[in-house]
Amino acid sequence: MKILVCAKQVPDTTEVKIDPVKGTLIREGVPSILNPDDANAIEEALRIKDRYPDTKITVVSMGPPSAELVLYECMGMGADDAYLITDRAFGGSDTWATSNVIAEAIKYLGEFDIIFAGRQAIDGDTAQVGPQIAEKLGIPQITYVQKVEVEGSKLVVERALENGYEILEATTPILLTAIKELNEPRLMNMRAIHKGFHEAGIKQITNAELKIEPDMAGLKASPTNVKKTFTPELIVKGTRIEGNPKDAAKELVRQLKLNHII
Repeated sequence: MKILVCAKQVPDTTEVKIDPVKGTLIREGVPSILNPDDANAIEEALRIKDRYPDTKITVVSMGPPSAELVLYECMGMGADDAYLITDRAFGGSDTWATSNVIAEAIKYLGEFDIIFAGRQAIDGDTAQVGPQIAEKLGIPQITYVQKVEVEGSKLVVERALENGYEILEATTPILLTAIKELNEPRLMNMRAIHKGFHEAGIKQITNAELKIEPDMAGLKASPTNVKKTFTPELIVKGTRIEGNPKDAAKELVRQLKLNHII
C-alpha cells in the first residue's frame, strides 16, 4: 500500500503576537511547529504501516526551505521519504492556489492508495486544502475522520459530526482528513531520525518539474487574501456582590442556582 501525507509548518500559536499598527502576525522569533492535525494524519499512516509492513509512507509539504524541519520530524516518526514543494512562484498562495500546487505535485509523484491530511492548519483554520486536493485529483474524500480500519482496498471510517458520528465504507484511492481524536501521535525515534538525516534526506519539487501556469499559483493567482489580522477585544461582563463575606457567599450561591450553573 502507498500512503501520502500532507504536512505543514505553522507558527506556534501560543507564541504568536499581533503588530498593533499593521494588524499582521509578528513572525520574527516565533518558533515553527508541525501542524497538530497533520501529526495525527502521520500517526494514522504509521499505524497502518505497523499492521501492513509493506506500506510505504511519503510526506509532502509546501513552503519555504525552513519547512524541511517538519519533514525531518515526520521522517523521525517513521515516514519513508519526504518532499518539499518550494518555489518563489508559489509564494502567497491561498487555499485554492495551494491545493493546485499540491495536487500537481501528487500527480508528479505517482498514484497513492490513501492520502492523509490534517483537518485544518492552526494558522488559517479554513479546513479547505485537503478537500480541494481531493476534488482536483478526482478522488473521493472523507473529512473529520476519528477512526480508520483498513481491510485490503476497503476502508471503514468513522466521521465525526457535531452530535455524534457516522460510519462510512469506502475504497481506495481516497483522501482522509484527520482530527485530534483519531489518535495520539508518537514521538520520534533515533533509528528513524538517523535514516531521515543520513540516508533518505529531503527531496525538493519546484515549478521546473510541475510547470504550473502563473494564473494557477502564487499571490496574484489567489482569489482570496488576508486583509487584516487582529486579536478580538476581550469583553468580560460580571456582577459585583457587595456586603460581608457570609451574606456575599449566600448571594453568590443564590445567583448561581438562579442561572442553573449549580
